[in-house]
Amino acid sequence: MRMPWRPTPAEDRRLARIAGAASAAAALAAAPELEACLAVPVDELAAAFFDVDNTMMMGASTYHFAKGLAARGFFTNRDLATFAWQQVKFRVRGVEHPEDVRAARENALSFAKGISVDEVVALGGEIYDEVMAARIWSGTRALAQLHLDAGQRVWLVTATPVELAQIIAQRLGLSGALGTVSEVVDGRYTGRLVGEMMHGEAKAEAVKALAAREGLALARCSAYSDSINDLPMLSLVGQPMAINPDADLKSVAREQGWQIRDFRTGRKVARIGVPTGLAAGALAGGIAGGLAVRRRLR
Repeated sequence: MRMPWRPTPAEDRRLARIAGAASAAAALAAAPELEACLAVPVDELAAAFFDVDNTMMMGASTYHFAKGLAARGFFTNRDLATFAWQQVKFRVRGVEHPEDVRAARENALSFAKGISVDEVVALGGEIYDEVMAARIWSGTRALAQLHLDAGQRVWLVTATPVELAQIIAQRLGLSGALGTVSEVVDGRYTGRLVGEMMHGEAKAEAVKALAAREGLALARCSAYSDSINDLPMLSLVGQPMAINPDADLKSVAREQGWQIRDFRTGRKVARIGVPTGLAAGALAGGIAGGLAVRRRLR
């Protein structure tokens, strides 16, 4: 029996660098139209980087997108319930397995092949306004505004597909977004990623690539996240902050003397809808599959 191919750590790092460079290039390509959001002189050396899911937004952005698609008949509420259950199982297990992430990603991409980027973008804008806007954490949004008021660019950094991430950034008046980049030919997804998902080390590589292109001093930059998976990104900057942190990140933040902010109500933390690489890949497959099925039924 042939064993599945497993990339070496060196190959993982190479793919993370490719993903980071592609994400930075996509972010900067879309940034000029958003520069008007800065009404004060630009600080050329400092910027802020915000994770999205459970940091800027309550729950997982891809889940909310899927919920909007379900409301439009692209797939069923049972599919959504299955995804939510996967989230619960992850939180109970508490460990993210690279092979599971990779398998879910590859399954997702096989469904995405041939889907129109314009269709996804159009639906993303509608669904943000209908479902996601009310789920933005006002405290995190206020932190982002402080950076904007100081003339600093503010970037989202997320495993969410870059097209959806850029919509969220635009709606919030931010500078742009570093998200997962899929290969596109003639306006349609090929079913392949450029590098890897924007997750873990890839986020750090994207921030480093953007900083190099923009001449940022990382020691003057800030980063915000809820997840221990974003430790590589948080460790890059001079001012990291844990927002609505999971237990592991809270522990690290306390050890390192990082600031912690928790905008969740009371002590009950919502577990369902908090993203992981595995969940993002699995849900992306459901979204793409739903779009593909819808297309065949037309």
